[in-house]
Amino acid sequence: MNSIEKFDVLILIARPAAGKSEVIDYLKRTPLEERLQRFHVGKIEEIDDFPMLWTWFEEDALLERMGYPRLHTDADGYFLHNHYWNLLIERIGLEYQKKRRDVPALDAEYTTLVEFSRGKEHGGYKSAFQHLLPEMIERAAMLYLDVSWEESLRKNRKRFNPDKPDSILEHGLPDDKLERLYREVDWDEIRGGDPAFLNIQGYKVPYVVFDNSDDVTTERGDALGERLEMVTQVLWERYRLRS
Repeated sequence: MNSIEKFDVLILIARPAAGKSEVIDYLKRTPLEERLQRFHVGKIEEIDDFPMLWTWFEEDALLERMGYPRLHTDADGYFLHNHYWNLLIERIGLEYQKKRRDVPALDAEYTTLVEFSRGKEHGGYKSAFQHLLPEMIERAAMLYLDVSWEESLRKNRKRFNPDKPDSILEHGLPDDKLERLYREVDWDEIRGGDPAFLNIQGYKVPYVVFDNSDDVTTERGDALGERLEMVTQVLWERYRLRS
């Protein structure tokens, strides 16, 4: 156990627009000492698969303009091959390995925040978890932000800024694409009957569910901080008992 009482890796998962990026933004805005005390989050390194995915979209658009075949997606923006979803998870692991190599005191002082969404249509969390890096899993805790499909759709529409489609906080999906990719999720199947721990590749990974059905994340105010503190304190106790 590190002398600093922090999560080494905190994985945030949920439907799109459920509030993951807003939680991360709130944590980044919170002073370090307060963040450690209330949320057990140290200095922050961040890994999000959206910028990786968006780069593929941009490259495909450039290739098409140059008269070459698209590499990753079709003209409607769907992946040409389903295994690309798992390639993104492998890329998350690669980025984590590079951070452990290049960031001094990563293990001792930092919390690596990892963010992604997965729907049943492309394999769900069941498939994604099998591609997480073991050295990341053994240091990880997981926060699931729970919203309904309808709430995901509402917030996806609300946050979308057509002038900044590559923005972490302002990107969005067309309704039909969101429905096809994310209406059905396998979270309840993955967690099964254990209310505190997931079994991922044989590792015991603590988790909590953050109920965001009333949307406390958009305003990023006191209500978000209070609920986040409540769930991360529970998660911390489970994290301490994970081995």
